[in-house]
Amino acid sequence: MSTFELISPEIEAYCEAHTTEETDLLYRLNRQTHLQTINPRMASGQLQGQFLSLISNMIRPRRILEIGTFTGYSALCLATGLASDGILHTIEINEEYEDRIRSYFTESPYNQLIHLHIGDARTIVPSLNEQWDLVFIDAEKTDYQEYYEIVFPQVRKNGFMLIDNTLWNSKVIHEIQHNDKDTQAILAFNDKVQQDGRVRNLLLPFRDGIMIIEKLT
Repeated sequence: MSTFELISPEIEAYCEAHTTEETDLLYRLNRQTHLQTINPRMASGQLQGQFLSLISNMIRPRRILEIGTFTGYSALCLATGLASDGILHTIEINEEYEDRIRSYFTESPYNQLIHLHIGDARTIVPSLNEQWDLVFIDAEKTDYQEYYEIVFPQVRKNGFMLIDNTLWNSKVIHEIQHNDKDTQAILAFNDKVQQDGRVRNLLLPFRDGIMIIEKLT
């Protein structure tokens, strides 16, 4: 999601001007996503994309899992840090995005390293016989707790999970409508992580909030 109340548009523009520029492919992907999709703010964009790329390059993961591909921006950023024998598995539930995603991946130098799965992550993840070094979740908010529990056993000790939208348009600090299931789910997820003795966590007030989780056990 895009920046909302956390920082002003002017500060965001200043940050973008002092952040490594997007590659031509990412620029075109982002532009086409904004022109041709209903919810373009779901794309990571320059700031978050560079954040994901830097985290991945620091960890140098052999196995990355992404739940929620959308049009592929974040996957391409995460792939930049893969180890020489690394693989990234990314899962998108909306089959209408498949051709668009594959076209962008094909243009990238990481095409052979990225495995795209179309379907429900709750059934796909258990079928993947992998141990994850890095996980990025940006999908259906009401399913966050379920994704967390499904993925957690496959995350290696001292592996990392990045969970997007954990401030949810700053709604987490305001009165919640009784029918606002997404905000209720985000609040419940954040509380669950905070109370989980198996992890160390940081809720980073960046863009729409990113929960950074290190698995300790």
